[in-house]
This record gives sequence, structure tokens and C-alpha cells, in this order.
Amino acid sequence: MPNRLAAAHSPYLLQHAHNPVDWYPWGEEALEKAKRENKLILVSIGYAACHWCHVMERECFEDEEVAALMNQYFVNIKVDREERPDIDKVYMDAVMLMTRRGGWPLNAIALPDGRPIYGGTYFPKHHWTGVLQQVAQTWIQDPDRAETYAKELLSAIETLDIIDPTQPKGQIQRGEFEALMDSWVEEMDPEWGGRNVEANKFPLPQNNLLLLRAAYYLQDQRLLFLAENTLEKMAFGGIFDQIGGGFARYSVDPHWKVPHFEKMLYDNGQLLSLYAEAYRQQPRRLYQEVITRTVDFVARELTSPEGAFYASLDADSEGEEGRFYVWSFQEVQTLLGEDYRNFCDYYNILPGGNWEGRNIPFVLETEEEFAARWQLDETTFIASMEEGRKILREARERRVRPGLDHKILTSWNGLMIKGLLDAYQALGTDRYLQMAQRAATFFMHHMTDGQRLFRSFQGEGKIAAFLDDYGHMVEAFLALYQVTFEERWLEQAEKWQGYVDTHFYDGEVGLYTYTSDEEPTFVKRKIERQDDVIPSSNAVTAHNLFILSKLTGKSVYGLRSEEVLHAMKGDILVSPSWHAKWMQLVLQKIFPFYEVAVVGERALEYLSEIHEAYYPHKITVGTRDASTLPLLKDKQPSETTIYVCEGYSCRLPVNKVEDAVRQLLNG
Repeated sequence: MPNRLAAAHSPYLLQHAHNPVDWYPWGEEALEKAKRENKLILVSIGYAACHWCHVMERECFEDEEVAALMNQYFVNIKVDREERPDIDKVYMDAVMLMTRRGGWPLNAIALPDGRPIYGGTYFPKHHWTGVLQQVAQTWIQDPDRAETYAKELLSAIETLDIIDPTQPKGQIQRGEFEALMDSWVEEMDPEWGGRNVEANKFPLPQNNLLLLRAAYYLQDQRLLFLAENTLEKMAFGGIFDQIGGGFARYSVDPHWKVPHFEKMLYDNGQLLSLYAEAYRQQPRRLYQEVITRTVDFVARELTSPEGAFYASLDADSEGEEGRFYVWSFQEVQTLLGEDYRNFCDYYNILPGGNWEGRNIPFVLETEEEFAARWQLDETTFIASMEEGRKILREARERRVRPGLDHKILTSWNGLMIKGLLDAYQALGTDRYLQMAQRAATFFMHHMTDGQRLFRSFQGEGKIAAFLDDYGHMVEAFLALYQVTFEERWLEQAEKWQGYVDTHFYDGEVGLYTYTSDEEPTFVKRKIERQDDVIPSSNAVTAHNLFILSKLTGKSVYGLRSEEVLHAMKGDILVSPSWHAKWMQLVLQKIFPFYEVAVVGERALEYLSEIHEAYYPHKITVGTRDASTLPLLKDKQPSETTIYVCEGYSCRLPVNKVEDAVRQLLNG
């Protein structure tokens, strides 16, 4: 018989709808039951694409004996961390404090009011049953001990969000920034790119974006090499789906070869932005291929009928991690016939397999380099590789597909819309702009009441949005205005930012809380400061405020952005590589930032040419006729004209793009 999760929309919750565990979704019914019956709460948190979540479900939650124990002593709550990151953050902090390690599945035991007292990640059955019995008996026999520990742990959780008042505040100067980048170099892997780690290497797009920009402004070839080497090695590795396009979440080895096969929307959106910027700085065919094949993957496998984007693809199919993506040598040989040899040589597909007896396609050089090394005709070889990928992709489609998490998440869609817009600026492919506009239109119609946003969509907008939802969607809409010059996108972004300033800002700390003051919480509202695989919501918000100040001319946005950034100086100085998005904003403060205004009939045409030049520290505004925006007001020349301005002080207007680019690049 199904449990209460059968009525849920989340694919992750639905995966557990037929467990014998008496699961509840997070909500008043479960919390009231725990208080009424004075029962401990067991909160189990994961997400649909999580491999170890599936393993623990099979070993524990599908087991009648384990379920009986859980049902007897606990009110059991299942949480999709992607729907409710606010809940996940509280219990993740608790588990990190208790065990010094985190991850998913995340399993926490809490008092009837939700305060945690025990937690961990994956538990095998014998360990899990022991934990359940021990904690349940403690609650029955010595509830005061549990109460005391809950108070201490909650205090420690809330302390995590307090900025040390003795830490330095204010603007980071150029010398300090350069010293931080020097320390960054020490942490990088000079051979394979990315962080210098032994395993579990993550793409971290914001880190590499910072390296590209810092290399450009500081004229530092070390930083440029580290960024380009990372981008190349990721594009060569198995973490990039060589057959179907798109990136997996991370690799389990330091060489980007063996992916953890789940594919997340947030990675692919950010990596589109990263490779697009790299292409604009140095237009390599490799970067173009990554962009093209990633967008094709998203369009084919992660796009909803309405034009918005789904959350993720599972790592597992047919109960086996990676089964959908790996190949036997014989399979490839049969599919490709006489053309198999070059394909297998290029993609390192071996008779005995290159991973656990099967093959993960990966490469060690570009197609051009391989063709030159083996004295093959380059055009013919590239075409044959494309045809081989197409044949394997079509064969793969006949396999049992990994599970699709069809949630539409606001924050992750914001990242993908921004990625598509950056790809459009880099390559000029109209389809990318159309995909971005279609998704943005969906959010305007289905995910907002005009002032507020919702977090997720599964037939309807659900759950009040969090700071990252506003941050990434505002960022996307600001970018959409700068690509189209349609002021409706800017107006909506400013409305959402106004709601954030009213309901998320904590004046005492000088930062934004993750949840709004309209939403109940059993702990002090949390503040997200550190960048990770997704940049911190405060860093994104600080960027948005800075860009809004430039687009609208309203100094209040710029002052708030500075206030937020200055509060973070101590954190950035202590751990710069965990504050990449923040440091991008620091870089914008150190080096000139320009406002580019384009007015006239050919404004959009000129804009696309302006974007061909690499100068990341700029915003663009424009109109074909008239506008009330400060940079455009009273500018109605007879022919299309470009104004390059700094702090709203404009140089002489020009009528040729090359003259405007010269003004940008020569300062």
C-alpha cells in the first residue's frame, strides 16, 4: 500500500511512496503529530538523482523489519533537498557539526519540535537499526539529556551564521587581491586542472570563471593556463558525456575520467556560461563544441513542453550506476562496422574495457590534434567522429533511460537561462536566445505573482522562493534585458529585487537571509555566505545589486552591494577559493567597469558585434527609439550611436563598433 508520499509531486518523494515506512512529507501534519505524541522526528533528506539515496532505500527503507522500528519510535519525514533547501541547510549544519562530514542521503533525528540531536549520511542496515534503537531508548529513558544536547547543538548551528566582529571589513585592495590569487594557484592541479585533490573532482565553474577574468585583468599567464587547462581536461574527460553532450556532477578520480553519472541542470547552466566566456576570450573549436553539444543535450533531455528546464537525470538505470552511459568494445564495433577503429582509438574504447570491464568514452586530445598525429584528413575525420557519436547516441536511446527528475526549480532555471544567453553572445545562435526567452516567459506566467517567486513547479507553482531563487532569476532577467534591450525584463528583475530587499535583508548583519521574514522557521534564519558548486545566494545578490545600480542609475543599489561585499572581507581573506563569486565582484571594483549605451535603428545589430570583443566588466543598455533609462534619456541621434561611459561619465560618442571597442579596451 502506498504511504502519504503518494500524493507528493516531487519525484524523489514518489520514489519512496511504496516503502513500508510511514513517511510524511515535511509539513504541519507531521510536526503536529510529533508534538502531540511526544515522538522523535526522523528527517531523511535526499534528491532523485542521488545514487546512495537509492542504495539506502533498498537496504533500509524497503525492509519490513527496519520500517517497523522506524514507525514504532519516530515520526518519519522525507524531504527533497532540492525543493526544501532551507530544511536541508539546518540539518546539514547539524550533521557537519556532529560528524565533520556531510552528503546525501542525510538522516537526522530531532526532538518533537524539530531541533536535531543526532545525524549522519548513508547507513547500512545493521548500523541503522542500532542507531534507531539507541536514540529511541535515550529519549525514553533520559529525555533531559536529549533536551540539553539539542539546546547546545542549536546554539552551535546558529553561531555558524555569525560573522566574527573582529574580522576586517571594507574594500579588498588590488595588492590583497593579487595575494589571494597567488594562494589560489597553490591549490590547483597544474597537470589535470581543477583543485589538487586525489578524488571527487568537481567542475566549480565560478572558480574557473574567476581565473579567466583575473588572468585577463592582471595579465597573469599562470592563471590563464590554469583556467584553460581545466576547461580542456574537463572537455576531454568522461565527466563530459562524449556521446550525448552535457556534464556529469563530478568525477570520482582526479583525471575527470570516471564520472558520478548523475547530470544536474545547475552544473550545465554554469558550465555553458564558463565555456562561452572562454570562447569569447579565445575562440577555440573545442569550446564551441562543448557549448553546442551541451545545449543540444539540454534541449533534448531536460526541456519541458512549456520550455522550462527539468532538474536532473539519475546516475542509475536498471539498478546500476552508469549503465546507460558505458559501452563494450564489441558493441561499438558492431554499431560502427568498418569505421570502428579510429573511433575506438580516439575515444579510448578498449577490448577489455577502460573502467570495470566496460568503456567510458574519453579523449586525450582534440580531433584536429589526433588527425594531425595520425596523418588523417581533418575534415573527414571530424565528420566520421560526429557520425559515430550520432550512431551510438541513437543506440543508447533504445536502452532503459536513467530516471528524470521533472521538477522545475527556479534557481537552477535562472542559471540555465543565463548560460543560454552567454552561449548566444558567444556563438550568435538564435536558438539559444529563443530557448532562454521561452523559459523566462514561462516563469513570468507560472512562477510569480508579479512581486514574489515560487521555488518549484510541478503542475503549479509551489513553495515560497528562497534567496537563491531570486538571485539567479534576477541575474538571468538582467542578462536578458542586456541581450534584447526589452525593458520588461529589467522592470521585473527590479520588482523581485525590491521584494528581496524588503523581506530578506538583515540589517544587523549587513547580509541577506536565505528565507524571507514571511516564512516560519524553528531556528534563526540562516545566512548563506560561502560559494560551492553553486555560488552563494548572497554573492549573487550582491552582483545583482551592482548591475542594477549601473542599469538604472540608482545609487541605493550600489551602496547596498558595497555594504554586503564589505561585510564579507574577513571571510574572503581567510578562504578565497571558497568565495569565487565574491571575488569576481571584488575584481569589478578594482578594475574599470563600463556602461555601454547603444541608440538607434541598428542598436541590436551593433550590440551583437560589441559582444564579440572580450571585455567582461561592462553592462549594455540600448534602444531603437526612446527610453527613460538614465543612460538613454535624451539620446536620439540620427544614426546608430554608441556611448562608452564609466560611472555615467561618457566618452565622445562613436558610430562604428570598432571605435567603441577601442575605447573599451584602451580605457
